[in-house]
Amino acid sequence: MSADIDPEQLVKFAAVVAQMKKQLGKVLIGQTDVLDQLIAAIATRGHVLLVGVPGLAKTLMVSSLSQILDVGFKRVQFTPDLMPSDITGTTVLDENDQGKREFRFVRGPIFTNILLADEINRTPPKTQAALLEAMQERQVSAGQESHKLPDPFFVIATQNPIEQEGTYPLPEAQLDRFMFSVKVGYPTLAEEQQIIDLTSKDEVAELTKVLPAKGILSMQKLVRQVALSRHIRDYVVNLVRATRPEDPTAPDFIKSMVDFGAGVRAGQYLVRAGQAYAAMDGKTSIDEKHIRRAALPVLRHRIGANFQAQAAGKSTDDLITELLKVVRGNEPEKYVKK
Repeated sequence: MSADIDPEQLVKFAAVVAQMKKQLGKVLIGQTDVLDQLIAAIATRGHVLLVGVPGLAKTLMVSSLSQILDVGFKRVQFTPDLMPSDITGTTVLDENDQGKREFRFVRGPIFTNILLADEINRTPPKTQAALLEAMQERQVSAGQESHKLPDPFFVIATQNPIEQEGTYPLPEAQLDRFMFSVKVGYPTLAEEQQIIDLTSKDEVAELTKVLPAKGILSMQKLVRQVALSRHIRDYVVNLVRATRPEDPTAPDFIKSMVDFGAGVRAGQYLVRAGQAYAAMDGKTSIDEKHIRRAALPVLRHRIGANFQAQAAGKSTDDLITELLKVVRGNEPEKYVKK
């Protein structure tokens, strides 16, 4: 695929991204990698799962993002008693102007541009699954009818660590719908001091709208034009295949420490994320560094580390990091070093 991008458009893209970061920096301290991943997801129509303990500004991050984008925004607080219809909507029997009764679909909060699914793993899997069709097909089925969701449409979910009380792990099928699983960590000492200083003042930062819905769609169109070379395609395919323990190309530590590897969607998301990062760097084609940058958030929720990995003190992130050291993109006969 050859690059066909106007360099001026890339300059404009970089200016918009810089303006978004500037606005978000008024209320958010640090978390630069997390913000980059959120912006990359928006530029590629991807959904994001934010994982971290309570009190790390995950909800503030998403609500602030919605304030600088001139689009619709809804927040749903996921609780154990939340029902699927509370999210998607429900069909009711209503009386029309002629006095005749008919069924009418009442739209739920999912009919928006950005849906914040707050603490998504505090509700049972039945309700979590209400998002599956919307995230993949971008529509909601009710009875015999399908209702299209607005464009653009993103689900940004926050999740508490599954070890915490009162949480329900997300099924693998739903996890796979998220482009990124983003770990939101603790701030550094300097950042935490800055946060305390900022929040101790009786001042409310005013955020300026940066991008309308049409601008987001134009951004997505531009990012899709970033070139994918054959070498990078092979690198992505080899990386994903090497996560599967049954694949002959997988290194020994994957075969012994992983129960299941990433599916095809992982490779698609790696390329899309690579395109976004390349555009953010002002590049017209993807480099290996862009794929490596996307590897952890794209792959960490698609690989099942087993008990042997836990016994060895290896997290999924550790396995992916090791994999990035051995996978090559231009060795057709032997994808990885053992």
